[in-house]
Amino acid sequence: MKIGFIGVGLMGGPLARNLIRAGKEVLVYDLSEEAVQRTLEAGSSGAAAAVADLADCGLVFTSLPMPAHVQGVMLGTDGLYEKLAGGTVHVELSTIDPQTSVALRDSAGAKGIEFLQCTLGKTPAHAEKAEEPMFIGGDKAVFEKMADIWPIIGAPAYYMGGVEAACAVKLISNMVGMGNLAILAEGIRVGEQAGIEKNLLIELLQDTGARSFQMDVRGPWIAAGDFNNRFGLDLALKDVRLGCEMARAWGLDLGAMEAVLALYKSASEQGYGKEDCNAVFKAIGTTKRS
Repeated sequence: MKIGFIGVGLMGGPLARNLIRAGKEVLVYDLSEEAVQRTLEAGSSGAAAAVADLADCGLVFTSLPMPAHVQGVMLGTDGLYEKLAGGTVHVELSTIDPQTSVALRDSAGAKGIEFLQCTLGKTPAHAEKAEEPMFIGGDKAVFEKMADIWPIIGAPAYYMGGVEAACAVKLISNMVGMGNLAILAEGIRVGEQAGIEKNLLIELLQDTGARSFQMDVRGPWIAAGDFNNRFGLDLALKDVRLGCEMARAWGLDLGAMEAVLALYKSASEQGYGKEDCNAVFKAIGTTKRS
């Protein structure tokens, strides 16, 4: 079975390479020629010149930055759903909102295409080692039919039930993670005012209830002044925004998370959007409170 993979950037690239290394025939498509070539270095699979070239694939993955990108590729008269054969499986890997996922599921189903929403729980480095936890929603029979594919791209594979739940767990994870990072950044700023060296403060906090994944990973980067992009601040802003919009659509008022959203928005507006999300640290103390 030929596998199509649309979007081989920071997250999609590692997953596509895992499939290629496992001996799968993978046809990749990305607007970035550099990303395509980096992916093809893993083996002898090919590159598509256009999305339509994936029409004869029996399994298609999408891993794209924004919900609108996924919709643009898959929906409409020129979308891939119009070209795929019935029975094809579409696995959507992007961080998108539940409403978009439901629309994709319904549009795919109308064409006889199976749809699974598979959101990812950790980092590109974990994805490269096939250690990415996956939260998967959709028809359970289709999830089980993919049992030989899941271990190739990540682990563990959690079946979540509906596509809404698969989207929600990723957005909740990123909201909590980015909230932890923002609070850590504020704590480090307060520590500076108290005369505590950054690395020492992080070491001390790691021995307390304040410890978090973001502290362990990004705390040392903040201390070293390392804001090189691993997961961009603008992408973090997008995920927190989608999470807050999801909550609002369900009638929930998330006061703390709305404050986190405002902080990341301020950091982006100050020009830090293309740096790592830990650059939210640079906005601490500059954001005006209403």
